[in-house]
Amino acid sequence: MSERKVLNKYYPPDFDPSKIPKLKLPKDRQYVVRLMAPFNMRCKTCGEYIYKGKKFNARKETVQNELYMGLPIFRFYIKCTRCLAEITFKTDPENTDYAMEHGATRNFQAEKLVEEAEKRVQLEREEEELNNPMKVLENRTKDSKMEMEVLENLQELKELNQRQALVDFEGMIGRYREMEQREKEREKEEDERETKEMLDRALVKRLRDSDSDSEKEEESSSSSQSRKPSTDKPTDILTTVKTPEAQGTSAGGVKKAKVESWERSVGTLGSKGALGSLVVRKKPAAAFIKPSPVAAAAAPTSQTDSKASTADSKNASRPVTTQNGSSSLSLLGAYSDSDSNDSE
Repeated sequence: MSERKVLNKYYPPDFDPSKIPKLKLPKDRQYVVRLMAPFNMRCKTCGEYIYKGKKFNARKETVQNELYMGLPIFRFYIKCTRCLAEITFKTDPENTDYAMEHGATRNFQAEKLVEEAEKRVQLEREEEELNNPMKVLENRTKDSKMEMEVLENLQELKELNQRQALVDFEGMIGRYREMEQREKEREKEEDERETKEMLDRALVKRLRDSDSDSEKEEESSSSSQSRKPSTDKPTDILTTVKTPEAQGTSAGGVKKAKVESWERSVGTLGSKGALGSLVVRKKPAAAFIKPSPVAAAAAPTSQTDSKASTADSKNASRPVTTQNGSSSLSLLGAYSDSDSNDSE
C-alpha cells in the first residue's frame, strides 16, 4: 500500500529545472497577516483608544532601502476600530521594539523616552572618556562626591526621624496585650452573665410548671373525693346504699334496712339471692326449749297444734346441699325430731 502523504517526488532522467518558468513578483508587494497591536495607541482622527493586544487583519510589506545590520524592516497597515482610518507602524530591530509612523500616537511612552535619554548620556560620556584620561578622573571625582552627599543626606534624614518620632515598641506591644486581655475578660463575663440569666429563666419556668402541676393534682384529687364516696373495702361499692338524706326516699316510700358488715362481702340471704339456698337461718332460742311432761298434760292443746308442729319440724329436718355437694342435717332438725317422738 502506497503512502498517503508523499514527501519525495519523482524526477525523470530528462528533467531540466531551467525550463521551469519563474514567477516574477514585485518587491513591494503586500501580504495579509493576522497580528496584535504591539503597544497602546490613540487614533488621531477620532480619538479612539486601541489597547495592546487588539487583533487586526493587517497588510504587511517590506520597507524599501532600509536595513539594520542586513535585517529587513517590515511595515504594517491597520484600520481604526471606530472610524476605519489607516494606521501604520514598522519594526525597530535596533531597540527590539516597534515604531509608530502615522495615523495614531503612542501612549505611555515617557519611560521609554527617559531610558533613551539615559542611554544617550552614557554613550556621550564613554566617548569623552575614551580619548581624554583627565576626563575620566574628573568623572570619578564627581561620582564619589555625589555619593558622599547622598550618604550625608540619608544620615540627616535618619537622625531627624529619630528625634521627632520616638517609638516604644515594647510599650506598644504591652498595651496591645493588656487591651486584648481586657477584651477576653469582658467577653468571658458577658458569657457568664448570659448563662446565669438563662439558668434563672429556666428555674423560674420549672417552678411555675411544678406549681401549676401541683394545683392541677390538688384540684383533681378534690374533685375525685367529691365525686367518689370513701369505702372501707373494695367490695363495699357493690352493697353501698345511699342515705335517705342524700338520695331521698324511694319510689315506694320504704327505707332500706342497715346492711351488716358480713353481708357486704358475702351478700344478702334473700330467697332470690344466689347464696340463699346455702345457709339456713337459726330460729329464736325460745323454740328450742323442751316442754315438761306436766306442762304437756296440763295444757289443753289440740291435736291440730301438734300436727302443725310436727310438720314444721319435718320441713326443718330436710337435708341441705352445700357447695361441696355433701348433704347434712341441721342441728335444729335433729332437736325437733327428738321432741316430736317424746310428745307422741
